Amino acid sequence: MDKFTTLTGIAAPMPLVNIDTDMIIPKQFLKTIKRSGLGVNLFDEMRYDRNGNELPDFVLNQPAYRQAEIIVAGDNFGCGSSREHAPWALLDFGIRCVISTSFADIFFNNCFKNGILPVVLPPEAVDVLMEDARKGANARMTVDLENQTVTTSDGVSFAFEVDPFRKHCLLNGLDDIGLTMEKAPAIQTYETRMAQSRPWV
Repeated sequence: MDKFTTLTGIAAPMPLVNIDTDMIIPKQFLKTIKRSGLGVNLFDEMRYDRNGNELPDFVLNQPAYRQAEIIVAGDNFGCGSSREHAPWALLDFGIRCVISTSFADIFFNNCFKNGILPVVLPPEAVDVLMEDARKGANARMTVDLENQTVTTSDGVSFAFEVDPFRKHCLLNGLDDIGLTMEKAPAIQTYETRMAQSRPWV
């Protein structure tokens, strides 16, 4: 997966609380096992009417936020069912970071496995970032994973905590397969030794 180091981009304000995974990617789009192509259906029931026309009031349909890479959200983001399609859809749209006061555990874990950084900050910090996001495309927020800070367009910074192992994986672009491949020389040595000592296996 792509490395996450420093991201400077447009942040979309989504102050709703309890945005669940069915809102992020509705159940009818879960038939695929591909990670690509889901971005068009991200927040489908909020983005489109029954005829498939865009709803102009939805934040990601507004010109200022069509290229958003960050979401500043209300409390308990990613609750509901454990579908991994939710981070797939966010990533396919172009979202690399979600900032909230809290996340559902399974969604939180799935984000790290798919190259998305979920940032937990206290309510007062999220309020400041939400207001900054409302400024639109001219206000670009910076998320610095190495230094563990989020900085507004006006230069106000907030520090966040992140698990060191997960930080290592994001900084180096390592998903579960990538972590395994880091051990490829040791695995090959073991397999060669086993083939020689137990050729009948």
